[in-house]
Amino acid sequence: MQVWYRSRALYDAVMKLISSGKYGDAMKIAGEIPDDKVRTMAYARIALKLAENGGDYREALEKAINSAADLPGDDSTKVLMGMAFDFLNVGKVEESLRIAGYITDLAGRSKTQAEVALKLAREGRISEAMEIIDDILDEDVKTWAMSRIAGVLR
Repeated sequence: MQVWYRSRALYDAVMKLISSGKYGDAMKIAGEIPDDKVRTMAYARIALKLAENGGDYREALEKAINSAADLPGDDSTKVLMGMAFDFLNVGKVEESLRIAGYITDLAGRSKTQAEVALKLAREGRISEAMEIIDDILDEDVKTWAMSRIAGVLR
């Protein structure tokens, strides 16, 4: 339990450093977080804030992805999906799709790819959206995404 409390305290410190624009210090503190999931979330938050502010987010994102990939099963899928959706929401479509590639759960990866495709379709980038849908392995998700894109085309 003490590990979790220490992790939360360090995570809170990372959030305050991010708010102050002290990303280098935030990265150092994030690396000291003992809980794997909390550390992953800290790196992901740093990467997202840097991306939102036009900063170089690559190192933080790589650390977040590598850390998330090491989490057990459902935790890895949930964290990676959350990261992909966060990056999609700030307009980083390619990064979102790249993050999706690390999701080992077929349904989770497929759902993430479908959301990326739908965003592209809404932006009028239909051919790119269709390429992504063609790569979706979960047939149910692929069918759902196709029907949603049909709605976007009306």
